[in-house]
Amino acid sequence: MNIYKLLRLNRKIKSHRIKFLGLYILHKLNKRYLAVNLDPVMACNLRCKMCYFTDKDYVKKLKGQFKESELELVAKAVFSRALKLQLGCGTEPTLYKHLPRLVELGKQYHIPYISITTNANLLTEEKIEELLKAGLNEFTISLHGVHKESYENFMKKGSYEKFQNAFKAFEKLKQTYNFKVRINYTFNKDNFYELKDIFKYFSPKSFDIFQIRPIRKIGNTEYNDFDISSLESDYPDVIKTIRETCKKNRIVLLAPNTISELSNENVSSFVLDYTFCYVSPQDFWKKGFNWREQSFNDFSKSIGWSQILFKNIFKSKAELKSISTRLNYEIEFN
Repeated sequence: MNIYKLLRLNRKIKSHRIKFLGLYILHKLNKRYLAVNLDPVMACNLRCKMCYFTDKDYVKKLKGQFKESELELVAKAVFSRALKLQLGCGTEPTLYKHLPRLVELGKQYHIPYISITTNANLLTEEKIEELLKAGLNEFTISLHGVHKESYENFMKKGSYEKFQNAFKAFEKLKQTYNFKVRINYTFNKDNFYELKDIFKYFSPKSFDIFQIRPIRKIGNTEYNDFDISSLESDYPDVIKTIRETCKKNRIVLLAPNTISELSNENVSSFVLDYTFCYVSPQDFWKKGFNWREQSFNDFSKSIGWSQILFKNIFKSKAELKSISTRLNYEIEFN
């Protein structure tokens, strides 16, 4: 399954009413439509300056990890309705020693697409291959600096050498396994221009998708300069150069053409809160979901979920606008 083609299709369908009708039908027919985002452990090995893990008060609230004995219950509760399983949504999944088992469970429940989001500092060639053998489809890698100096400045406690070694392993293992590597680059006015050097430091054979996204306020982060207006005039030229290189190397680029497009309303995101299912040791989809004893079907029936989806068909865009700022990027297939 190509998850990016589904995202592109979602953007092409402009009517939110049609989308909610589709969700309603999928739900009633017991089909897959959930994007399950699972944090198995509430911790991170880095302290990236643009991340809430630099907020000591916030980190104190993050506690726990799933016991190995709980994984079967997690899978039983929601995996049968998952279209995609994302391991790592706000924490570092490679800290979890049972990560390959989670991937295996995803495959046992026939989830079409399984990905992990990671800073890659704990990924060795052996660990990457173990996850691939378990059935992983994609590695999504967080990057906050192309050059060693800025990388280690923004990704505190991170090792540029370990990060580079992971990409060398990706390139090598791509000769044997069929999987995707996606880079998520979060830019600010201090790390933007080095994007021009991305292909000098990272082989285009080592990754398949490149997302370029602006800094966002996600808590009391150490780096808090959110003003990127000074980049507006140079942004299109930098992106154009990257887009051309991506096209030559058949890399999917996820990036708006101009900074102004970042604030555009994204109709495709209206349905996100109704497909997004967050799971962690502290939260499980909706409040009141007793996932150890209930299935997704049982709980959704108790809260009238199908009626909620059906009613949204008739709501206006204004009523659904609270989730319109997500997925703000253009998808270009090369």
